[in-house]
Amino acid sequence: MCHQIQKIMTQKQFALLGMLAPILFWTVYCILSMLRPEYSFMTKAVSELGSWDAPYLWIWNFLGFMGTGALIMVYSWGLFKALSPQNPNRLPMIGLMLSGFFMIIAGIFPIDMEHRNSLSSLLHTIGSFGSYIFFLIAAFTFPKLMKQSGYWKMVIMPTLIFTWLSIIFGAWAFVFPHIPGVGQRIVFLFYFLWIFYTAFKMYKQNQN
Repeated sequence: MCHQIQKIMTQKQFALLGMLAPILFWTVYCILSMLRPEYSFMTKAVSELGSWDAPYLWIWNFLGFMGTGALIMVYSWGLFKALSPQNPNRLPMIGLMLSGFFMIIAGIFPIDMEHRNSLSSLLHTIGSFGSYIFFLIAAFTFPKLMKQSGYWKMVIMPTLIFTWLSIIFGAWAFVFPHIPGVGQRIVFLFYFLWIFYTAFKMYKQNQN
């Protein structure tokens, strides 16, 4: 499947899909959150845009989670091939691909804010945490591939900074429990900065 996609798409197209993923996520987020005056980014979780009682739940889950996750899955293969096409170590690619896959899982199973122990809520939580855990696996293993290229060596430090900042701000809810939503948005911000930045560098590499 991955080889068939690679034959169809160029490196530039893979990069554009990578940059599109954060744009899609934040665009849908901004539109749907503005359509709900009672929705506060400071106290509400992102998942609540697609909870069972949300007015536009399937728009968010299809586009915000599943659409974005699918783009990340495809992009992961393109990034791996751009970095080290002959390297047998596919752990970085698998990590990023699974991050997108588990984001799709989070969209397929909406959270139920009234019944946090329901099957749908549990599967949504697994999807959410799984997406981030596999992102960390990818973010800490891709630098090994980046070291093999003079062009990509310069990308290592910024991507590691994004990764560590996402971890640090993951503790926001424990420090500021009255505004937990802010910390979650910042974690998403650095997650998608990692994806957009690597995709942008991949696009520039193609131009060069």
